[in-house]
Amino acid sequence: MAKQSALDTLIELATTQTDEAAKRLGVAVRACQDTEQKLDMLMQYREDYEARFRTGLSSGMTAMGYRNFQLFLEKLDTAIAGQQQIVDNAKRRIAEERGAWQTAERKRMSYGTLAARKETIEQRKESKRDQKMMDEYATRLANYKR
Repeated sequence: MAKQSALDTLIELATTQTDEAAKRLGVAVRACQDTEQKLDMLMQYREDYEARFRTGLSSGMTAMGYRNFQLFLEKLDTAIAGQQQIVDNAKRRIAEERGAWQTAERKRMSYGTLAARKETIEQRKESKRDQKMMDEYATRLANYKR
């Protein structure tokens, strides 16, 4: 087995870091989707509750019933505002994780580019060695025939 170069080790590490960053990004995206879904559910519940409130108003309700509806709507609005903040934080986390993944991916790709350049240089050196051997062989063969 060929000896692993430092560059190969760096590529492996960068690939591992990129994979881990991608996993964290996936977790952040799923968490954000969950928080958005909860926000949508709260907003839908508020709309339904407000519709019931309007129906109650049109059919007549007591002052106590009116106040209870108002208090509950205020609590729903507070819950919605809190959930919106959670969604905003989740979106910020996605942006951070995406940036971390992009940084890791750029690093991995730059190491890959360096490895490709190294391989090209090695191939050129090998071609020169082969050419030199062929030239020496041709020279010896020409000298031998004389």
